[in-house]
Amino acid sequence: RTCRDLGMHSVKLELPATTTQEELLAVVRQLNADPAIHGILVQSPPPRHIDEAAIIRAIDPRKDVDGFHPENVAKLALEDPSGFVPCTPLGCLMLLKDRLGNLSGLDAVVIGRSILVGKPMAQLLLAESCTVTIAHSRTKDLAAVCRGADILVAAVGRPEMLTGDYVKPGATVIDVGINRIERDGKAKLVGDVHYESAAAVAGAITPVPGGVGPMTIACLLANALTACCRANGLPEPEGLTA
Repeated sequence: RTCRDLGMHSVKLELPATTTQEELLAVVRQLNADPAIHGILVQSPPPRHIDEAAIIRAIDPRKDVDGFHPENVAKLALEDPSGFVPCTPLGCLMLLKDRLGNLSGLDAVVIGRSILVGKPMAQLLLAESCTVTIAHSRTKDLAAVCRGADILVAAVGRPEMLTGDYVKPGATVIDVGINRIERDGKAKLVGDVHYESAAAVAGAITPVPGGVGPMTIACLLANALTACCRANGLPEPEGLTA
């Protein structure tokens, strides 16, 4: 829908759950070879019989607009700007820099250590000269660790786990969580942060929905535009990275 609104060509392939590993690899190879396609992403998670890592490795890294191919993961670690950065962490960083400006010297806590958000988010913050702590389910006294943070990024996947007691007064809170719960007999979307209690303490906080989600989509399409420019020998667009 967003591609259509922006005038971008988009192809959505919905394969049956019975699709084999080789059939899916064949689709990826076909998209790799298609000059009309500049960005490829495979929705996660696939059915259990599919080796997701093998599918990601099969994507042409020049079209890996999700930033999960090992080549792009390595380029992020090396701070090589020729790679693609995962969209959600990139969107979070752009939000932080827009709000705070220079992040150098700030204490940041990232809750969650997934390769999708937690690890790349920590690397991006390190590159901005933050002092970064990666916390997780086994962190001792998690609330105390979080209360020391100027920047708190929640990507743990537990609905409303972090309350205002976890937030340092004036801190900036980025809630990456998307959790579907039932409340008062109705389905509701909530984050990893209890918004009301955290918002009473934080200097700034992203809502769920309507916060990180739109930034993820924007960064995905920005990566696709950059991939198109690179494929056609055009100057890369300015202002599309953190």
